[in-house]
Order: sequence, then C-alpha cells, then structure tokens
Amino acid sequence: MKREFKLNEIDSVAKELIDRFTDKVVCFYGDMGVGKTTLIKALVKEIGAVGNANSPTFGLVNEYSNLNDEPIAYHFDFYRLNDEMEALDMGFEDYLNSDAWMFIEWPEKIKSLLPSDAVGVFLQFVDENTRSIELNIS
Repeated sequence: MKREFKLNEIDSVAKELIDRFTDKVVCFYGDMGVGKTTLIKALVKEIGAVGNANSPTFGLVNEYSNLNDEPIAYHFDFYRLNDEMEALDMGFEDYLNSDAWMFIEWPEKIKSLLPSDAVGVFLQFVDENTRSIELNIS
C-alpha cells in the first residue's frame, strides 16, 4: 500500500491501516515532524484505548489500556535512545512477548531487536498538509 493523504484524513488512514496490519509490532519511519506521533494517536484511538495518546519522547514508552484496564497498546519513542542496551534494560523483550499492539517510533535505533515480521510504516512530507505513506508488510 502506498498513497498520499491530507492531515485531516488521519482517522480514516488509521482505520485503513489497522485493517491491513499483519502483525501487532508496527515500526514508524520518517523525518522529525512528519506525523508519526499524530498517526499513532489516531491508531491508539482506533483500537479502542481509553484516554488520549501523547508522545513518550522523554519516558520512552506509554501504555494504553481498554475499558477493562488491560494494556492493549504500547507506544515507544526511541529518538533519545543511545543504544540497544537501553531498550533491553527497560524490558523491551518483555513488551514483545505481550499480546498488545506495539507502535515504535525511531525503530532504526533498535534494529536487531525487532521481530522479522514487524510491519513498517514509512511517512514522507509531500507538502504542508499532505503526507505520503507506504506500508511494508513482511
């Protein structure tokens, strides 16, 4: 899947993506400010998480739960990560063993830790209000 979308279409893009994902480990690639976090917020809403999503840049991970207070998604932002050992120290492998969605920004920082069937979402700027998105499914 490759297409362009306007930022005001982000909710419908999230719905389309959820229906196409073949794995719950989803890696987001793109330049700073392209809209990775904005898209993840829409995805978290689409899967039924309670509350609003926000960027975990400083805490590295945010957890989102359903109405039964069960974790259904983790949102990682590894931008500030120095090396893969930091991800291991925070228990990243334990998260991988959960049944929750894992939305990962800056996955290139932990490349060797990612499962081979992780889904890749590539975002690019087209113009101020338009983005290009490409889905890479293993």
